[in-house]
Amino acid sequence: MTEFRLAAMSGLIRALTLVVLVVPLVLFVFAAVVSRLLLGPALFVAAIYALVWFWFRPGRFVVHPGTLEVVWPLRRHEISRANIVCVRLVDTRDLRRETGWGLRVGAGGLWGGFGWLWTQRRGIVRMYISRTDGLVWIECAGGRPWLISPERPEAFVRALAR
Repeated sequence: MTEFRLAAMSGLIRALTLVVLVVPLVLFVFAAVVSRLLLGPALFVAAIYALVWFWFRPGRFVVHPGTLEVVWPLRRHEISRANIVCVRLVDTRDLRRETGWGLRVGAGGLWGGFGWLWTQRRGIVRMYISRTDGLVWIECAGGRPWLISPERPEAFVRALAR
């Protein structure tokens, strides 16, 4: 078993996350100072952020002898290694060439991009990224491909390709 955490956020995603994290704080301050009516929206935004952290953002990827396990704080998903057709590093140019343009469906901007990526050429891709480099493409037989950003992506590809 080899464990890989979700990669550290890139500078752009870190900056976007810091900006977005200010939103509920501002709403809570305004609810306390200006109008209590803003307390509901502040709690709603905070609940969405908690949902992103606990349900959408994976914490780690664990390579077991027979499976790849994706671990979120509140759930787990296993991919049989027998169903993994290929695993490889991709950069943004390769990704654009292979998938065409895409639309994210899920959480984005807060700690990364998590959920589905609907692409022009490949349809839906499961996407769990915290940066725009060091991306790993996992092709699954009979299933949707995965795009992830584990720490040490080269070592992850080697471990999963064994």
